[in-house]
Parts: sequence; C-alpha cells; structure tokens
Amino acid sequence: MFKRNKFFILAGLLIGVVFMISSMKKEKKIKEGDKVPSFVLKDQFGEDFNSLDFIGKTAMVIYFYPKDDTPGCTKEACSFRDTYQEFTDKNVKVIGISSDNVVSHKKFAEKYNLPFTLLADTKKVVRKLFGVPSSMLGMVPGRVTYVVDKNGIVILIYNSMTNAESHIEEALKALH
Repeated sequence: MFKRNKFFILAGLLIGVVFMISSMKKEKKIKEGDKVPSFVLKDQFGEDFNSLDFIGKTAMVIYFYPKDDTPGCTKEACSFRDTYQEFTDKNVKVIGISSDNVVSHKKFAEKYNLPFTLLADTKKVVRKLFGVPSSMLGMVPGRVTYVVDKNGIVILIYNSMTNAESHIEEALKALH
C-alpha cells in the first residue's frame, strides 16, 4: 500500500513539474510599440489577405474574437459594423480574426451585413503569433483588439472578454 501511494505522489509531482515548465515557456506576446507580425490568412471570400499589403498605406484594427455568430462576438462585430464609417474616414482597415473557417465567416458576414474583412485562422497560428491569451482555463479563445498605425506599429492592445463593445470605443480613442 505504501509503495502504491509513493508512486502516485511521485507521479503527481512529476506532472506538476512538467506543467510548471510548460507554463514557463509562454509564447512571445507582442506589446505596444512592437512592429505588427506579418501574416497571410484566407478572408471570408477565400482570398489571401497579406498584412504586409497594408503597412505603409493604412492603419489597421485587428480584433481577435472567439467564435462567429455567438452573442458577444455578434455584438462586437455589429458594433464595428455600426461605426465602420468612422474607421474608414480615418483610413483604417478593420479586420476580425477567429478560428472559424471561410464558409462560417462568409455566412456570419452576410447574416449581419459586415462590411469589413474576416480572416480564418483555423489552425490558430496568427493567434499564437500575436500571443492572444485564452480564457476559462484555455477553453475559450481570447478577445483582444490591436490597433496598428500606418507604419505597422502596435499603438494599442485592448483585452476584455466580457465587454465586447468596449473594443470599438478603445480603438477609436487610440486613433484620435
């Protein structure tokens, strides 16, 4: 009996050490003042979107959201839609990114008349590239907005999982 308990104690310690080491190897997280990482993803029409095509030409608001057609994500997308003219008046490209596929994005954009770009990060490569955190023990992808100036420099990172509509207000404030 004692040997069995000793085994479970040692196994538990080993699992704890492995977990601690893996959590120390955090992905690089971009910060305000950093150059935005370059990436290529498919948009809702199945076309390649290359972030480098916009650097030097226009500012960007890149927002990561958990899932198409869910209550919080729909509120956020519709808020971006409703203020879209304010962004375009400032020569700002609005881009939404989630792990949903192209077909899902197309349906979501059509259902809510979303005039901006939705990108399919089905393998969560770009989410990891930006260092977007997950919430609820890693089960729900995070909701983070990055405002990038015309030169490709991140001027704002706004993270709020619960207040989806505040992302739009904060992005507009950062753009003056």
